[in-house]
Amino acid sequence: MPGGRLTQQDRREISAGLAAGLGYAEIARRLARPTSTVSREVSRNGGPQAYRADRAHQATEQRARRRKQPPRSAPQITDTAYGRDPEEMREFTEQLVDILVLTGLPRMPSRVLACLYTTDAGALTAKDLTQRLQVSPASISTAIAYLEEQELIKRDRDPRWRRELYSVDNAVWYRSFLASAQRNFMLAETARNGARILGATTPAGARCEFVGEFLRRTGEDILQTAERWRHLLTPQARDNRA
Repeated sequence: MPGGRLTQQDRREISAGLAAGLGYAEIARRLARPTSTVSREVSRNGGPQAYRADRAHQATEQRARRRKQPPRSAPQITDTAYGRDPEEMREFTEQLVDILVLTGLPRMPSRVLACLYTTDAGALTAKDLTQRLQVSPASISTAIAYLEEQELIKRDRDPRWRRELYSVDNAVWYRSFLASAQRNFMLAETARNGARILGATTPAGARCEFVGEFLRRTGEDILQTAERWRHLLTPQARDNRA
């Protein structure tokens, strides 16, 4: 039924539609489903290239079984402020995690980042994250270290409780873009040095030369894009960056 859970046959039709090159909207129309249902289903199960109907159906059943057996060691925490629907919040958070994983983030850092983004304060302590995600403090510590290295979160000090707060703000992706550009420039310089060592006229040297030039130009593009949208940041965020 439209709006109900996807059946195994629905998933096979989604897989067939993807193989035929159909867009999400067309597949959803044929199934009489919302487009968001199809896009969420595909992103949660490997993306358009890796989606497999039977594997997706099996994974969904496994997730359903896990939800029926919540850990007894910690309570389930759901933000229900502003009249939010807990089930919709859970589904949205799962979708956000899946999309972040598809972009290349490991799953635990993705869960931490999604948790921070779906918290109104935008800031939580390590203890808060441990309780909300129901994982070990060591897992949180490792994820935090990774996200800080990518400049996707900030570390602040709560003066009231003398605890460290991990937060996201409107400038997070701006800082991450700048860090990404810097990594591109470093790799570009290494590739150009490789071209010099290998010999620019050799196949290996020419390949390194191309990679170096490509990364240099994309790094410059990233910087230009970041600066073009810098005006969207709050004055406070710009001051923090300076």
